[in-house]
Amino acid sequence: MPATSTPAATAAPTRSRWVALGVLATGMLMTILDGSIVTVAMPAIQSDLGFTPVGLSWVVNAYLIAFGSLLLLAGRLGDLIGRKRMFLAGTGVFTAASLLAGVAASPGVLIAARFLQGVGSAMASAVSLGILVTLFTAPRERAKAIAVFSFTGAAGASIGQVLGGVLTEALTWNWIFFINLPIGIAALLVALPALPGDRGPGLKAGGGADVIGALLVTGGLMVGIYAVVKIEEYGATSAHTVGLATLSLALLAGFLVRQARAANPLMPLRILRSRSVSGANLVQMLMVAALFSFQILVALYMQKVLGYGAAKTGLAMLPAAAVIGAVSLGVSTRLITRYGERNVLLTGLVLLFGVLGLLTRVPVNASYVTDLLPVMLLAAGFGLALPALTSLGMSGAKDEDAGLASGLFNTTQQIGMALGIAVLSTLAASRTESLTAAGRPAAEALAGGYRLAFAVGAALILAAFAVALTVLRQPNRGETTGQGTQSQGAKQQGTQSQATKGQETERQETTKPGAREQRDRVAASTV
Repeated sequence: MPATSTPAATAAPTRSRWVALGVLATGMLMTILDGSIVTVAMPAIQSDLGFTPVGLSWVVNAYLIAFGSLLLLAGRLGDLIGRKRMFLAGTGVFTAASLLAGVAASPGVLIAARFLQGVGSAMASAVSLGILVTLFTAPRERAKAIAVFSFTGAAGASIGQVLGGVLTEALTWNWIFFINLPIGIAALLVALPALPGDRGPGLKAGGGADVIGALLVTGGLMVGIYAVVKIEEYGATSAHTVGLATLSLALLAGFLVRQARAANPLMPLRILRSRSVSGANLVQMLMVAALFSFQILVALYMQKVLGYGAAKTGLAMLPAAAVIGAVSLGVSTRLITRYGERNVLLTGLVLLFGVLGLLTRVPVNASYVTDLLPVMLLAAGFGLALPALTSLGMSGAKDEDAGLASGLFNTTQQIGMALGIAVLSTLAASRTESLTAAGRPAAEALAGGYRLAFAVGAALILAAFAVALTVLRQPNRGETTGQGTQSQGAKQQGTQSQATKGQETERQETTKPGAREQRDRVAASTV
């Protein structure tokens, strides 16, 4: 039984839909900011609360494990019990956990609060894209909405680094968590009237929720992410890492078997049959893993090799946020409409390869203008790649699977991030140690380690390009493909009598005979 929407939700006026998008983007911004803002404040947190070096890593790991392992489950539960309900609950949990983190006076309390923040983020983030694609069914409007949503995620990391440095230096590290309180409360107050009041079939539909499948996938992802984030400590080939990785794969394999046989599966395997969905998720995992070397390792290079402070590092990253915003909000929608998601994605990946390719040559005494600013400007590729990738990742999902597709897309993003953190940081550290042992100066050894990580990141971008080129398909002009678009088009027609006057006019224009230009836009933005 598919999830349904109330008439008011389906006939949401244009202004109300864009207000709802603002709420969803704010939720995404909190999640992204929280991930990047903490990294800048880590030294201050360690000094104030007395973390050991190993214990300090759990300020990040606790969040990543909870967030990455619960996204898929939260997305499916949103389809079953209502995505608005899941978003509100998740935002509430995240906001309350931020307060707990801000007042934490011991390492244990902060780690527990970070875990709860991860739970809340997973609940809210998992359904955000599912809500978005049901709000914006017209292809051009959906492309604009996804561009705004993608910009929030892409630029949020750079903003977080600036904000984290400023708050930590001007006030205390506690304020990196307190800043979430007014944002979270405002998001909840606006979300209550703005988000569509959908309702799912309920947990008992089709014989009840797949509890066994939920335990298998959550356990498998949690164990797998834990194994990945501890690679730097134990090593990739250690018994600890291999054993946990084997257990994780066994649990996930059991989950897939369960989904093939269950009467009411948590993740219907039909969603993976779409080349757009499966291909986009694989490309995203590779791309995000590669771009960890840009987001984090570039910041470390500036601080440890060039001697930048936290605030200066954040400001140095601002041009990247600016060009990402200009491209994703200004031109990505028009390019996707004209050339299609696949072509825009490939172009973005070429630019991102240029980013990491230039970083493989950074010297110890780099000039910001000649060595780093070109890198920041080429980051515009992310403003092209992410909106196109998001459209492809959601294009093959039916209405009743929108929350699941959203959770899956976010899950592969977190897996890619965890792999990037583990693999690239380990390679950089290993290379730095070998150069130090060979007698190289500390700054030169660090730069050598970072350059190796950038080179591996460039190779991952090439792999992402190859997958996009061979797996993803360019939609044929004049055809409408993709289960998600068809499903939502049918739903829009079925609720025509409850649409507002403005929406009715738009629908009539898109179906008017001879409207070649509009049909072309529909064909170009549908996968």
